[in-house]
Amino acid sequence: MKAMLKDAAILFVITLIAGLALGFVYDLTKEPIKAQEVKKKNEAYRSVFPEAESFEVISDKPDLAPEDVSAYVQEQGLDVSVEEIATAADKASSTLGYVITVTDHEGYGGDITFAIGVKEDGSVSGVSILSISETAGLGMRADEVLVPQMPGKDLGSEISYTKSGNATGNEVDAISGATITTNAFVNGMNAGRIVFTDLLLAGKGAV
Repeated sequence: MKAMLKDAAILFVITLIAGLALGFVYDLTKEPIKAQEVKKKNEAYRSVFPEAESFEVISDKPDLAPEDVSAYVQEQGLDVSVEEIATAADKASSTLGYVITVTDHEGYGGDITFAIGVKEDGSVSGVSILSISETAGLGMRADEVLVPQMPGKDLGSEISYTKSGNATGNEVDAISGATITTNAFVNGMNAGRIVFTDLLLAGKGAV
């Protein structure tokens, strides 16, 4: 009995020390990890809206809470979550447009998260993929094939894709052999369109 109690006490001490060590490591690393995430996000914002000098998150306001905006988008038939909405401003703090970060849940390999820069006139200033896990050589070519086609597209109208290789207007050329990835990307863009036209451009400010 004494041996069992001794073993239990030793196990308890080891578990306690391990827990404290893990907690210490977590506290030590959480701020650097958070800082790295913020840095990555800001770099993405600047890449999609290079004209902007500053960005201010507005989706932390009650009427634009991500969960409510996501629910609104999903009511329109898109399996997309809206992660964040930020205004893009110039040196004089005048609004130039917005950065809308979305996650489409219909990628071939899972979620695809990307930031969309849209000017106040509805034109796309840029797109930056933040996270993607598609098939190498196929869906993973989204950054190479789809992203460069987006600047100048009109986010005030629906985005679509074509397999013809001759995209016009608000169409994009699909990635050869990766229709699912292309469709997920386009759906994410159209989720951004809904946010822009219905909640930002129209000035509803509520969903």
